[in-house]
Amino acid sequence: MDEIKVGMIGLDTSHCPAFTRLLNDDSNEYYVPGARVVGAYPGGSDLFSLSRDRVQGFTEELRDTYGVRIYDDIPTLVADVDALLLQSVDGRQHLEQFERIVASSQVGPKPVFVDKPFATSTADARRMIQLAVQTQTPVMSSSSLRSSAGIVGLAGEDERVLSCEAFCPAAILDDYPGLFWYGIHSAEILYAYMGMGCTMVRCIPHQDVDVVIGTWEDGRVGIVRGTRFEGGGFGCVVHT
Repeated sequence: MDEIKVGMIGLDTSHCPAFTRLLNDDSNEYYVPGARVVGAYPGGSDLFSLSRDRVQGFTEELRDTYGVRIYDDIPTLVADVDALLLQSVDGRQHLEQFERIVASSQVGPKPVFVDKPFATSTADARRMIQLAVQTQTPVMSSSSLRSSAGIVGLAGEDERVLSCEAFCPAAILDDYPGLFWYGIHSAEILYAYMGMGCTMVRCIPHQDVDVVIGTWEDGRVGIVRGTRFEGGGFGCVVHT
């Protein structure tokens, strides 16, 4: 099987060199063969300081350390690769960039991984899925916490999950909306155990923690606890 040529869009997150290292460096103990990051479009968001201030450094690292070709536009990058990693750290950009990806796939749909958060509004998320269906573009998005050791397998295969409480650090930033920065990780853990069907959400905010309570259509309750105190970690409690 030929090696899959991967393109990255948005070089403003530490995930970019981390993923590239896994795919391109065969001396890495966690090396994943079969795909290689060959090109990237830097992107960057003027609205978000943690994008704006980091895009140059990560761009230089991918180019100089891993030999990744840096592109000036998305359509040319899409044409030269087999699959895309949409990495832009500002989820507010994802819909517009996903639109450009599917519009540029002239030789057929190419798989797209969308890094967290998938989107920062329900409307954007629905439009992205609609575009994926219309263009038959395979798309997935996930926080790595969904598959982390210590999280996976807490409930037995035959156990029915009655409730789950997931917790993680959840800093509130001045230039980024709500829990989409790190709180998204605990939401991912919660959904991994509760599944679809949340119909109502309310949030109880405090200085050091936000408690977000979701009610599912079958009456079950799931809780996200986003912490802002020293030593806050990742995890969950599952009731079966």
